[in-house]
Amino acid sequence: MIKITLPDGSIREFASGVTPMEVAKNISEGFARNVISASFNGTTIETETPLTTDGNLILYTWNDAEGKKAFWHSTSHVMAQALEELYPGIKLTLGPAIANGFYYDVDFEDQKISEADFKKIEDRILEISRGKYDFKMRPVSKAEALEMYKDNVYKTELISNLEDGTITFCDHATFTDLCRGGHIPNTGIIKAVKIMSVAGAYWRGDEKNKQLTRVYGTSFPKQKDLTEYLELLEEAKRRDHRKLGKELELFAFSQKVGQGLPLWLPKGAALRDRLEQFLKRAQKKAGYEQVVSPHIGQKELYVTSGHYAKYGADSFQPIHTPAEGEEFLLKPMNCPHHCEIYNVRPWSYKDLPKRYAEFGTVYRYEQSGELHGLTRVRGFTQDDAHIFCTPEQLDEEFKKVIDLVLYVFGSLGFENFTAQISLRDQEDREKYIGTDENWEKAENAIINAAKDKGLNTVVEYGEAAFYGPKLDFMVKDALGRQWQLGTIQVDYNLPERFELTYKGADNELHRPVMIHRAPFGSMERFIAILLEHTAGNFPLWLMPEQAIILSLSEKYENYAKKVLDLLENHEIRALIDNRNETIGKKIRDAEMQKIPFMLIVGEEEEKNGTISIRRHGQEGKGNITVSIEEFASIVDEEIKKTLKVFTV
Repeated sequence: MIKITLPDGSIREFASGVTPMEVAKNISEGFARNVISASFNGTTIETETPLTTDGNLILYTWNDAEGKKAFWHSTSHVMAQALEELYPGIKLTLGPAIANGFYYDVDFEDQKISEADFKKIEDRILEISRGKYDFKMRPVSKAEALEMYKDNVYKTELISNLEDGTITFCDHATFTDLCRGGHIPNTGIIKAVKIMSVAGAYWRGDEKNKQLTRVYGTSFPKQKDLTEYLELLEEAKRRDHRKLGKELELFAFSQKVGQGLPLWLPKGAALRDRLEQFLKRAQKKAGYEQVVSPHIGQKELYVTSGHYAKYGADSFQPIHTPAEGEEFLLKPMNCPHHCEIYNVRPWSYKDLPKRYAEFGTVYRYEQSGELHGLTRVRGFTQDDAHIFCTPEQLDEEFKKVIDLVLYVFGSLGFENFTAQISLRDQEDREKYIGTDENWEKAENAIINAAKDKGLNTVVEYGEAAFYGPKLDFMVKDALGRQWQLGTIQVDYNLPERFELTYKGADNELHRPVMIHRAPFGSMERFIAILLEHTAGNFPLWLMPEQAIILSLSEKYENYAKKVLDLLENHEIRALIDNRNETIGKKIRDAEMQKIPFMLIVGEEEEKNGTISIRRHGQEGKGNITVSIEEFASIVDEEIKKTLKVFTV
């Protein structure tokens, strides 16, 4: 008998050779019908893999990320079979699962594939799937594998790098593929499929190699799921921050300025400034001091911090000065500069904590193919701050930063999030700096603070920064997509590398602990995500224009200007549309600009000293007529509901 431990901690005994699917049926027949994948002792296995030792078993359904991964990887096999049948003579390479689907890289040689072919590929995939063919793994020798793929240089290259005894094939229907495993029980579970696109991709990502055709697809266990997903994609297109940024005149890009270097237009610059002032006010209450550091630094600064060794290849080329051997880099990080600010003078334990904050612009060289609107750029501004404290102050300071992050999220409508505790890789420690002792202290500090704050947490190994563990806030937007927004990091290592000290109560010198934090992360990426989350309908306190005054004709322009002056007295951001257009056209344009309030003025309004209010997105609900003071109260109350007061 073997003992199988389930995720809830319960232990069940089974005869050796029991399969994950048999364990699932032992739990519940209904549950077993939904099980599509499994892992045993941390290794992905098939649902029919015999279990012969004690261990931890996790059973996955479509609702689990690992279940979807197996589902999409399995569909990539079926797509590969369909492609081989429809395009004889092609050479298959790799077909992994990715976020929201899968792809397969294929050498089509002289054959062509286009969007016009997608339907026939989809039809053949579904036809194969209806056969309910089992996915079966089998071991093969290296010699057998090489013989099987003797006419496929790509598979041969992969096999040549594998050890004999570790090579497996996956069979289904009449199709066989080189594969390590991780499949659903059979093809019949695949009920809906969509080929999304084709693109060029170099073999193994090396531009020196041949360019292949990457065929992207997605699949679902129900047609309804696919329909909902495609509708979600259409909504995502409507919310694309690049599209909205152009329509709302927030930012632009110029080939002459350079890729990945956004230009902030007046409305976008004002939006950024409001976000900065919002956070600066909260930081001032929390005891932060603003600092400013230069956009460049000597290469030696980043060598000392360790950033050059880790990120030198992704930096812009060094800047050489007229002095021989003198090199500078565009600043890739703010933290080394803040360490040097701390080092300007000696400190006592009575002076700590020191909290330095800066909206510091940094530069990293991203490959042109990886650039994407504001979410992946080459120059971006971080809402960076670094706290230098004693070890005894660490817990309280870390919790205060959590409070600040939650205040930011609450004021901007991000309510659905998980706190990810990002720790070191449990196996590979080479990519990290510092002692095990310091890492353990830092990791425990984050785990305990998150627990005390009652955060909904997940632990991810291998996601820590090279110098310390992190608490990353993973936020779901209005479309259910997950983004990493806001990070807090505990660092015992940079204080050692920069020889930071303070004099303790014992009159001896001690090392401070360093907390890195950025609630926004970067202004560029945060605004992009906020744009897509709100579809451009920002919270009222943040909107570029909160109201637009629409006069019914030229006769009421003077009254419109009077209304504008009164609104400015109430610090309400407004403008006048006095174009020679119909009121209907003005309203439609204001709707496109997503301006929250349209204030219509005509004969009645001028006579009574009032305005007629129409709210954005409320067509057909009618207007209400109020005084300027009443409208100012409406705006003030709405802002108070969303813009929380930060307390320390």
